[in-house]
Amino acid sequence: MRDFGEAPPPPTFFERLKSGLSRSTAGLSDSIGGILTKRKLDAVSIGELEEALIKADLGPQLAARLAKAVSDKGFGSDVSDYDIRETLRSELLKVLKPIEQPLHVPEGTKPFVILVVGVNGTGKTTTIGKLAKRFAGNGAKVVMAAGDTFRAAAIEQLSVWGQRTGATVVAKATGADAAGLAFEALEKAKASGADVLLIDTAGRLQNKAGLMAELEKIVRVIRKLEPSAPHATLLVLDATTGQNALAQVEGFKGAAPISGLVMTRLDGTAKGGILAALALKYGLPVHYIGVGEGVDDLQPFNAENFAKALTGAR
Repeated sequence: MRDFGEAPPPPTFFERLKSGLSRSTAGLSDSIGGILTKRKLDAVSIGELEEALIKADLGPQLAARLAKAVSDKGFGSDVSDYDIRETLRSELLKVLKPIEQPLHVPEGTKPFVILVVGVNGTGKTTTIGKLAKRFAGNGAKVVMAAGDTFRAAAIEQLSVWGQRTGATVVAKATGADAAGLAFEALEKAKASGADVLLIDTAGRLQNKAGLMAELEKIVRVIRKLEPSAPHATLLVLDATTGQNALAQVEGFKGAAPISGLVMTRLDGTAKGGILAALALKYGLPVHYIGVGEGVDDLQPFNAENFAKALTGAR
């Protein structure tokens, strides 16, 4: 009988992040390779590097800042792959480190109300399920409100997550009033002594006034029962949308008190730099990032690891 030995350990979250952002770093690698071929930093090579940074969706402002940082080093003929990537990593980290903030649930606030918002298809419901598992795993009593009353699939999805995590799910028939459901869920969370209430909402485009008004109504209604709620409002963004994420932040923060971001689908996108562009423009905390569909593929944002993965630094 053949002995195949022990199976290799599963890849770490950093390894999956690095692999997921490989499409974002590919253009940078080509640009850096071009600079090394010339063995010098000139206006043309710096311009090519800046263009590659823009293509990775870091945005013109941040791309120019990073390219200038490389240019200012004045490496001359001694420039190396390590030098360029390390400079990019170091400068990028200055932008990302301030937004590396864990989602803190204070002990004195029960239930801690988390409202989750975003456009269609960003993975809000799945994110809520993963957060419920994380909280429950730490011993918290969790209630989830199936506030996406437009989609029967979303209600069913949360019910499944409820079974997996042991969380209570408050749901009504498709088409029910989302604000009323959120209010009822908060009542039940209070009555049961829950630690955390996660409220799902229907996907909505940031430029649709009617849908944004409904979101404002949800906030207004739950504040009748708990004036300080929601204690956190998370905007879930899909990394593959690139620069459109900036418009989404702008649109949603006018309708709800956005306190932090969750960035999903960083695996396999060429637009991973958008997270850095968001950091520079808005400075909103990034609590979690996702690189897959698995339960453990949503992890707290680590600025150092992200800067390394995006720039290909060692």
